[in-house]
Amino acid sequence: MTDRILVAYDGTPQAEDALEFAVEEWADHDLTLLYVINPVEAGYSAGVGIPSGGEEWFEQAKADAEELFADADEEYETEFRTETAVGRPPQAIVNVARGESDDVDAPGYDHLVIGSHGRTGVSRMLLGSVAEKVVRESPVPVTVVR
Repeated sequence: MTDRILVAYDGTPQAEDALEFAVEEWADHDLTLLYVINPVEAGYSAGVGIPSGGEEWFEQAKADAEELFADADEEYETEFRTETAVGRPPQAIVNVARGESDDVDAPGYDHLVIGSHGRTGVSRMLLGSVAEKVVRESPVPVTVVR
């Protein structure tokens, strides 16, 4: 039985589609939005390999997540459960789904919903795919929304 659904949510159009699908399919279930803070992005935004002002960047990333969660609550006129994890997105999502993340207090989930860019061929091979890695490693069924 699918009672606890985890939705990977970062505010992108693909994540919005995944959330919309989850709400349509499982409106009466426990929906949790997961935002993953990827520390690798701190280096990119600072323009160097080691980010300066890392703590400020991290606090801003947490604030961004909270804003996305509030926007989703408002748009769907509900209050979702929310989780924020730190790490590389594919592994962090899988760890939270398993209930094995130090960042969250969840016993695991029954189902996972994630958006996909829908890339194929060479572009998928070059760019990689968070959704593909999650599907390969997830301990629970995954719905990929395109």
